[in-house]
Amino acid sequence: MIRVLAISYLNSIPFIYGLKQSKLFKDIDLSVTYPSKIAEDVIDNKVDIALVPVVLLKQLSNYNIITDFCIGAESSVDSVCLYSHVPINQVTTISLDYQSRTSVELLKLLLRDYWKVNPKLNLSDAKDNFQINDSNAALVIGDRSFALNGKYPYVYDLAKEWNIMTGLPFVFACWICIKNLNKKFLLEFNDALRLGISNISQALQSESYQNSHINHEEYLSNKISYNFDLQKKKAMKVFLERIKT
Repeated sequence: MIRVLAISYLNSIPFIYGLKQSKLFKDIDLSVTYPSKIAEDVIDNKVDIALVPVVLLKQLSNYNIITDFCIGAESSVDSVCLYSHVPINQVTTISLDYQSRTSVELLKLLLRDYWKVNPKLNLSDAKDNFQINDSNAALVIGDRSFALNGKYPYVYDLAKEWNIMTGLPFVFACWICIKNLNKKFLLEFNDALRLGISNISQALQSESYQNSHINHEEYLSNKISYNFDLQKKKAMKVFLERIKT
């Protein structure tokens, strides 16, 4: 069985649906988890194919990007945000989401190059103890962020801020393979992902996703941008060149 690991967020549901509908599904062992855990499993060689946070690519020496698809955003993404009671130039401490690596590095880049501020950064624990109060802000990613949108006077969407700073889209995750697989399998894998993102309504119905805070289909269709096109490849290259890891 080929070990496949995807992200356990709403944005991966079309990919998961497409893989389950494909005839190659019988040949794969598909599981899901949060992005920083995916990075750990790839480093520990526990997986063959993974939807990895792009920041991990700087640590890997042997991998291939294998599909035409990614988790990206043209501008606002609504699920990678900094929440605060005060403007960014008054923030003194930021709690960082433990489930993220790429978003944390994106935030550091924006703090350094765009906002030009230097608050203290603290990693949150697995209990999601984000401490959003007074001048303490928090970076929250994924589905848990949906409940926070609209609750704080200052919400900084990191993909939007990146777009304002660079004029580029942003890529949060891409599909890689860390072992040699035959071309036929990889073509079928790519086709399965295409099937999923072409049938978002069916994917949502099949996976029975529940979250009362957002319109699921609107988010997947208009906030997440799946095609790993030339602009996104350029954006990913710029991001990886600019971060310090």
